[in-house]
Amino acid sequence: MNLLVNIDVPDLEAATQFYVDAFGFTVGRRMGPIFRELLGAPVPVYLLVKKPGTAPFPGATPREFTRHWTPVHLDIAVADLEAALERAVAAGARAESGITKHAWGRMVLLADPFGNGICLLDLTPGYDALVEKEAGQS
Repeated sequence: MNLLVNIDVPDLEAATQFYVDAFGFTVGRRMGPIFRELLGAPVPVYLLVKKPGTAPFPGATPREFTRHWTPVHLDIAVADLEAALERAVAAGARAESGITKHAWGRMVLLADPFGNGICLLDLTPGYDALVEKEAGQS
């Protein structure tokens, strides 16, 4: 099994530039004017051009590229949260929170220029801290 990440965007060139500049992805295959592969993460990311107002299936809520959130979103774990935040904002991301602290590490919420939510994570000490914390409460 392979996991692929697909992100609907209204403008392929702008989205490519954003994800390369903000997160250091590199362009893999250019698959025509509506499909681009980005590499550099453990799974490939594909940018797919979709027009605003189109629906993925009959009866679905039409796509919009204003700020929105879905239960499935990108979490990008980084080694230097402050530097990653600065780079993402310089590339066009909008910071929607300050850096918050959690048992598993730190996080900041962002939106890409197309309304998609992204969390930048510093996983120090990591999600295992939640398991250890819960095990200690038994």
